[in-house]
Amino acid sequence: MGRRARGRRLQQQQRQRAEGGEDGGKRRDAGWEGGYPEIVKENKLFEHYYQELKIVPEGEWDEFMGALREPLPATLRITGYKSHAKEILHCLKNKYFKELEELEVDGQRVEVPQPLSWYPEELAWHTNLSRKILRKSPQLERFHQFLVSETESGNISRQEAVSMIPPLLLNVQPHHKILDMCAAPGSKTTQLIEMLHADMNVPFPEGFVIANDVDNKRCYLLVHQAKRLSSPCIMVVNHDAASIPRLQMDVDGRKEVLFYDRILCDVPCSGDGTMRKNIDVWKKWTTLNSLQLHGLQLRIVTRGAEQLAEGGRMVYSTCSLNPIEDEAVIASLLDKSEGALELADVSEELPGLKWMPGVTQWKVMTRDGQWFADWGQVPHSRHTQIRPTMFPPEDPEKLEAMHLERCLRILPHHQNTGGFFVAVLVKKSPMPWNKRQPKVQGRSAETKDATQPSAAEPTAEGPGDPCGPESQLASAAEDVETVQAAENLERNGNKKDGVCGPPPSKRMKFGFKEDPFVFIPEDDPLFPPIEKFYALDPSFPKKNLLTRTMGGKKRQLYMVSKELRNVLLNNSERMKVINTGIKVWCRNNSGEDFDCAFRLAQEGIYTLYPFINSRIITVTIEDVKILLTQENPFLRKLSSETYSQAKDLAKGSIVLKYEPDPAKPDTLQCPIVLCGWRGKTSIRTFVPKNERLHYLRMMGLEVLAEKKKEGVSGTNEGAAGTGQPEEEGSGEPQQPEEEEEEAGGEPRTEEADGPGGPELLR
Repeated sequence: MGRRARGRRLQQQQRQRAEGGEDGGKRRDAGWEGGYPEIVKENKLFEHYYQELKIVPEGEWDEFMGALREPLPATLRITGYKSHAKEILHCLKNKYFKELEELEVDGQRVEVPQPLSWYPEELAWHTNLSRKILRKSPQLERFHQFLVSETESGNISRQEAVSMIPPLLLNVQPHHKILDMCAAPGSKTTQLIEMLHADMNVPFPEGFVIANDVDNKRCYLLVHQAKRLSSPCIMVVNHDAASIPRLQMDVDGRKEVLFYDRILCDVPCSGDGTMRKNIDVWKKWTTLNSLQLHGLQLRIVTRGAEQLAEGGRMVYSTCSLNPIEDEAVIASLLDKSEGALELADVSEELPGLKWMPGVTQWKVMTRDGQWFADWGQVPHSRHTQIRPTMFPPEDPEKLEAMHLERCLRILPHHQNTGGFFVAVLVKKSPMPWNKRQPKVQGRSAETKDATQPSAAEPTAEGPGDPCGPESQLASAAEDVETVQAAENLERNGNKKDGVCGPPPSKRMKFGFKEDPFVFIPEDDPLFPPIEKFYALDPSFPKKNLLTRTMGGKKRQLYMVSKELRNVLLNNSERMKVINTGIKVWCRNNSGEDFDCAFRLAQEGIYTLYPFINSRIITVTIEDVKILLTQENPFLRKLSSETYSQAKDLAKGSIVLKYEPDPAKPDTLQCPIVLCGWRGKTSIRTFVPKNERLHYLRMMGLEVLAEKKKEGVSGTNEGAAGTGQPEEEGSGEPQQPEEEEEEAGGEPRTEEADGPGGPELLR
């Protein structure tokens, strides 16, 4: 639209506003003052359907419907693997929750948050406050700011209670290889990452998480969520889950198919369990949604079962209460697995959780209310819409052997949650159509000249009928052909060593084109100055360093675990990788003026710190307060112990380490590692804003909201003064300004800038 056209439109809008007072009054009287009429929380077809299926115990229907009409309570989860989880819990209990006592908002008494009885170690809490009240109420502003800031720092996650159940039932161990098939927006993925890092003293767990989503834009939302946890063991990929390619790894010089120890299959669903937060479902609900999704759900969970290792565990979950999307999918999968899969009994694994056992009998209803009890009643004209897999097995013995009662259905009124369905499957043997599939043999990706395999990707759309033996055999054959094609292309030797390039252009029909993942060669002259400057331990896995550029100056260095490096080198052309690795070093603009051109990045410092033996300054709690509340404090402002360590250090990047004193239990009792810069006469920290606020909060310093844009300021005991201007001649190079993350509680959906994402310097 040109400038003149915009001007004409603006004048027209102004005239309409001036002349339309009477009409506007009519609209306000009609209930449009808020912009939209309030949605009526009624759906007769919904009530008729679920009353007929007897999903809800007798005598509880009114309570069930009453709960669905109430707003969903706000819930939060504390990041369990971080060493300061206990400090956050202490801060919540003794400060923010106490402020909510005796508080009323819009005439409603605010209940003090309570821990979820079934979540381990009191790391998950719920309150009767809805998300809307939390955002809008001035009395809750400090609590809301706390939630937003700590969420951005990765220290807490605002996650629906029932959404926390599937990762818990996976029973993840740090050595497990995990696939999250439909991962966006990523709250469950972050739980899985936490479980991998259960031992904070191990920077590189043996396991990893591959998080997949079919929607390219939602993949970047997933990246933003996962990035908050700063793990080198997460990879985000972009595929249709129903045809996600089979990967391979190098094992002692042989190529072997990658089977996952744990798979989370949280499939797309009609979402009628989310009515409390997604109010649109009330008017849009129809049985047609479930009928249309059933086939896709079955294809996805079948593909997951194929890639599950023997003895492995897969969790299938939906936020739907409908048996067509729940028990029907599980029953069909168990039937065609011919004993390869079985439902696990998890009734004792989450004590305190209230749930209903899965149903064994159900009927299918069309959109116009017509019921069918079995496949034989369905007229031929309906066969494209209704499939035989939607009905319970007709053989009573087969049905009993499936133990569908081991499924869990969570009803909203039992514990004031959303509605949810979970089934836990264990794999006893290969799927029938995979039993003769050969293991792939080949040379190591690390020992041959051409490192990169390449393969034709399986089609993006799954088979039309996942129940037929033809589609299952085709899937197995396709896997074998895919790997064989990779072997043939590897022999051609047409790929660059250590470069995990973007997928072939024919697959780049949507989304952003990703930069390649380029591993640093062992003889790269870039690394020895870094190794010497930071006195890196000989055990440092330098082979795991990578960049996102093929030529020119390398500006950022990222790191992945050894296992993810293996996956990348052997599969990069078979899968579309959106993101992996954490940023550990950034190039200084004037880096050549110093002994090392790369400064440390806060994002990866907890992974990198165990390998650094030089340029470490131990600081006191008072030093931390000064460093986080002043922009460029002079060395003389710090404690004498800190000054004596820093005065003889050359200019450049440093590590600032705080060790808690057990003899002083009132002080911060978790270790802190910060990235800093030793200038000519000063020290400064390079810490993202929200992480800075987090540490100050843990030290008892409340942050003034209105000062956020001007600089961090403390308002409580012993706080140092507000941000101080940079001193002249400090000897500090001008660092590249990195874009500021949004302060809002909702994750960004824009493309992230490489594996590291933006880091806030001020």
